[in-house]
Amino acid sequence: MADLTGSWLGTYWQDGEPTRFEMTLVQAQNTLSGSILDDSYLGEAMLNGEAIGRSVSFTKTYVTSSPYAIAYRGTVSEDENLIQGTWLITTRLSGKWEARRSGDDLMAELKRLQTQQLPVEMGFR
Repeated sequence: MADLTGSWLGTYWQDGEPTRFEMTLVQAQNTLSGSILDDSYLGEAMLNGEAIGRSVSFTKTYVTSSPYAIAYRGTVSEDENLIQGTWLITTRLSGKWEARRSGDDLMAELKRLQTQQLPVEMGFR
């Protein structure tokens, strides 16, 4: 199972126009929660969903600017650093989205460093 906890930078497309966003995910087993900040007038949103295997689904709800809940579906890449998929508002509006893991994920970096083999030096003086 992919571990998606951390910071992500992404883009979604609506009518061919890209909108950038920052997403923070918190994963507890299969449950996802977090927040999204769109680089548009829509602003901040909360998300709740699940991750099962490499499949991701969540609902994004804007805090103040829009009454619509947006359903996101996606697939996590093998290296767990990219999610790509589609979003849907009602049956009329939909588009593609993707997000890449941000380099600011300090917990992932710490886990990576902890699993590395450190050289053992012999002959302390």
